[in-house]
Amino acid sequence: MDFASDNTAGASERILDAILAANGGPASAYGEDPFTAGARAILSETFEKELVSFLVATGTASNALALGALCPAFGAVFCHREAHVMEDECGAPEMFTAGAKLIGIPGGAGKIDPRDLAATLAAFPRGPVKQVQPAVLSLSQPTESGALYTCAEISELAAIAHDAGLQVHMDGARFANALVALHCKPAAMSWLAGVDVLSFGATKNGALACEAVIFFDAAKAASLPFQRKRSGHLLSKGRFLGAQMIAYLEDGHWLGLAKTANAQAARLEEGLRDAPGVRRVWPRQANELFVILPRETDAALKAAGAHYYEWSLRTLDPDVTPPAQNEIFVRLVTSFATLDEDIERFVAVARAKR
Repeated sequence: MDFASDNTAGASERILDAILAANGGPASAYGEDPFTAGARAILSETFEKELVSFLVATGTASNALALGALCPAFGAVFCHREAHVMEDECGAPEMFTAGAKLIGIPGGAGKIDPRDLAATLAAFPRGPVKQVQPAVLSLSQPTESGALYTCAEISELAAIAHDAGLQVHMDGARFANALVALHCKPAAMSWLAGVDVLSFGATKNGALACEAVIFFDAAKAASLPFQRKRSGHLLSKGRFLGAQMIAYLEDGHWLGLAKTANAQAARLEEGLRDAPGVRRVWPRQANELFVILPRETDAALKAAGAHYYEWSLRTLDPDVTPPAQNEIFVRLVTSFATLDEDIERFVAVARAKR
């Protein structure tokens, strides 16, 4: 009963098979191979636009390299105050930008409100030499609280950012889960909505280790080849990244994996609906569920072998009743590999009378 993260799932069989197939015979190194070329082509096809893409092995590298390409050392990256780039990457964005400042913006369920963005940008006018210069807006889709921006909401925030002279980055570690939940196309949730650079995740959704930094304007990618090499993220055997990305995107495999993960989260949510004392904090929108549990339920679940993470109370919105002394706030995450029987067992323990 592992609901700690979609990172705990293995890789899909199709992607593992693709890695094995790529293992036969020699191939040019450092991304000069046919698999990497194929990945670039299928990414352009998927997003319905000629784009420039760079494959890396981790989401942190993808986010940090993207921000490093967009933001100067004296610049500022605006993001939600609970964003992954702010809280969970050990200062990698600051390091890859050579010291840029990350500025957190509040907002319910991890989302930035357009009014709050506009007010924050107004406090950082461009020009004064004593302060950092506004450079990038970074949006997480889904947010750290599992919420989704609609395509219209992304467009509104991107327009505010562009009007202020900022570039727009999207942390899409769970891009597929958001996409299938919103029933829209990749282009509509990215470049058509004003996103300049996308950190496109595959690892959480079935890849072994594969992410892409996608530039929708080639001119903005000029420094990335050198930054990727200098940071140690240019793999010599890059064909294995390319093979993963091709298998991930071919025949809509990535969408099927994400649909399964989201459906399993919906099933878990429904099962917990009438569980005694269980309170849902935010509406589930993709494959993450945030709930407050009675501590006795938490103890029973852990005794039964369940694994999940306690979540930070800082993420709670002001209108949410915080957990009492006898309660605990947790995050539950499903993946393409989540088993029906694990959900049934988890729900049974949570609903048992004590």
